[in-house]
Amino acid sequence: MISIKHLSKSFRDPDGSVLTVLKDVSCDIQKGEVISIIGPSGTGKSTFLRALNMLEPPTGGEIWVDGENIMAKGYPLDLLRRKMGMVFQSFNLFEHMTILGNITYAPVRLLGLSEEEARAEAMELLRKVGLSQKADVYPASLSGGQKQRVAIARALAMHPEVILFDEPTSALDPTMVGEVLSVIRQLAKDGMTMLIVTHEMRFARDVSTRIFFMNEGVIYEDGSPEQIFEHPVRSATKQFVNRIQKLVYEIDGDGFDYLQIRTELSQFCLKYNISDKVEPSYAIIKEMLFEHLKDIRPLTFRITHAELSGETALDFMAEGLTESPLPKNEAVEALRGRVKEIVEEPTARGFRVKLILK
Repeated sequence: MISIKHLSKSFRDPDGSVLTVLKDVSCDIQKGEVISIIGPSGTGKSTFLRALNMLEPPTGGEIWVDGENIMAKGYPLDLLRRKMGMVFQSFNLFEHMTILGNITYAPVRLLGLSEEEARAEAMELLRKVGLSQKADVYPASLSGGQKQRVAIARALAMHPEVILFDEPTSALDPTMVGEVLSVIRQLAKDGMTMLIVTHEMRFARDVSTRIFFMNEGVIYEDGSPEQIFEHPVRSATKQFVNRIQKLVYEIDGDGFDYLQIRTELSQFCLKYNISDKVEPSYAIIKEMLFEHLKDIRPLTFRITHAELSGETALDFMAEGLTESPLPKNEAVEALRGRVKEIVEEPTARGFRVKLILK
């Protein structure tokens, strides 16, 4: 469906220096594939998408769509953009139009649909994304997640062969991410060809038929979700997909600010879409610091979350100990029943107690 050959893109800075964002990118994309593009920030993921529909004309190489070189002189780009819809991270809705107006405008003007036909299709698409009751309101009254679902419906209204998603959840509050991802999951089930730039690792693993890991302006590794996430070949891929987010605290005495811990814990869980872990985590932290480990100072504890596996854990580390600081009593046994697992193990500098949350 799409064949990309030796694609490159460079930008010239005002001082005359050249920044090369894409370097010799080549790949083939088949109809019905769902390809998630992952990788560190600044490695050309969004530029790659924008080059595919010529929003950022490439510096070199070729892009073939349905057997035609879209970079050839005179190729009708309006035809390309009917085939290739795009959903941006910042929604880009027309604020002066109703939701219905946003969706029907292009089909009427560009596809030649009548107002009645466009309205009927738009209402069906709004039902598909769960927003039929919002047809006559303006974008300003919608949440970020709702705006993004409207943007998806607007892209679908042009009957595209492929949709490009440029970090569709990055501008959203974490509580709204799920509603957008569920719509994209349904499109995948329906067989829509999609390329998705995303930082949502678990989503990418679950929804994709194929993963591009981009690094340093090239497709560093290309494979199935199983290969990329479970058996990556390149060390940079392995390091990226195994990212662990963490908060670390040093407890030197009993005068620590546990209210600050609560605030930062809430922000951490909200950021990584694990808000359901806030209350159980905080309850266990208080119990560990004020009961089971109250005589262990100094003490380091950290909250960790593995983005890919979804495992969230609380680590308590005490220096200079050769055995577990956890007492053997009924309270600790009760705690074992509230978590998935308690790991007690020596470290190079002392002893660690790790509680893996359910």
